[in-house]
Amino acid sequence: MNILRRILFPFSSGDKALEKIQEKTDQSFWGNVKKQYRRNRLAMFAFYFIVFLASIALLADFIANEKPLACSYKGNTYFPVFRSYAVDLGISNWPADLQNATWKELEYDWVVFPPVPYLPKNTDVANSQFKSPFDEQEVKSWRWKHHLGTDDIGHDVLSSMIHGTRTAMLVGLISMFIASMIGIILGSLAGYFGDQRLKASRASILFIILFLLFGLFYAFSSRSYILSESFSQGLSVFFVQLLLSLVILAAFLGMGYLVAKPFKKIPFLGVKVNIPVDIMISRLFEVMYSIPTLFLIISISAIIEKPSIYVVMVIIGFTSWPGIARFIRAELLRVRSLEYIEAAQAMGFSEFRIIFKHAIPNALSSVFIALAFGIASAILTEAFLSFLGVGVPPEQLTWGTLLAMARTTPTAWWLAIFPGFAIFITVTIFNLAGDGLTEALDPRLRK
Repeated sequence: MNILRRILFPFSSGDKALEKIQEKTDQSFWGNVKKQYRRNRLAMFAFYFIVFLASIALLADFIANEKPLACSYKGNTYFPVFRSYAVDLGISNWPADLQNATWKELEYDWVVFPPVPYLPKNTDVANSQFKSPFDEQEVKSWRWKHHLGTDDIGHDVLSSMIHGTRTAMLVGLISMFIASMIGIILGSLAGYFGDQRLKASRASILFIILFLLFGLFYAFSSRSYILSESFSQGLSVFFVQLLLSLVILAAFLGMGYLVAKPFKKIPFLGVKVNIPVDIMISRLFEVMYSIPTLFLIISISAIIEKPSIYVVMVIIGFTSWPGIARFIRAELLRVRSLEYIEAAQAMGFSEFRIIFKHAIPNALSSVFIALAFGIASAILTEAFLSFLGVGVPPEQLTWGTLLAMARTTPTAWWLAIFPGFAIFITVTIFNLAGDGLTEALDPRLRK
């Protein structure tokens, strides 16, 4: 917990006495939470199952892949799965005789294939047209059997399920990361400042609003094509472009602040007024809650020219933050009146330093509960969108797209049972983990 906080809030200087008091409090608090969570058997089962799912997602390329894990070919030893990562990063190349190779047809000296020797994109023409797990399959040995059957063009369902686990976990984690960043910042500002504690001169308000509009235009509107194109180039490229847009926006806000300085000398513009932060952000919560999230996601996905799973992650993230913001707002309303916050204010620390260094780290417990339920909700939303064929490209096989195939061919029961059970068990497990955290963090619910 402390390591996570140091990564998120890497300020090093400051009052050591305050930090020691907080660390002692944290150790006793989080130690008690850990002990309470361990007493809940269902929650512990959920935790171990989440670790199991995360392991499958992380090792999907080593569990289900058309390339061997290790092999000896023409006297040379290769590790093709590892090498494919190096090739993708541009630090290595395939030998001429392995470029565009059909891996399962090569004559090896020796070879070790993954447990499932198929990728989701591989098609087995000989076993196309919906082969069930119990049908006679045209394979050269049991090793190449499709254990969970195939779809209409011969995709291996088990391989799709394994790589679909990675997609589901990524959707849950990345969308909730985006939602938590927005929710924590807005919720903490609303809870800490309220309607009376943040003051600014009229000149600052006027010029910051003016430059905010310019910043939004140059950071997002004029760069909308670059941002949409970055989706097709990968999530990392999109985040770099998004970060650049945020830097442009921050630069415009900084310019607004600097331009406003000379105008503060004018008596009317120099008067400081209260900024009702809590009211503004709370009304934003209500606006977000008044819009049906699923319809909003479908509408945004429909106008995106190039569908991508990354688009789905970002849209879910940008529409899921109000729940997290409400939790942390309520915590900040309580934390801001505690003694150590008053002590930090008496020592002359800046308000933003107090928020990010002392207040937010001690109000994150409720966010973890919201994150657990939010991940389950995000996985369910992605599966629903994939089932409808909205937002996710057709070539991307996920649990939801497998379910959609079962809709067109009701006799292919294996395309409904296995992905449906995976979605059900994953959502249930994250909900059980959320219930366990709720019980462990709330003393009133402890037995």
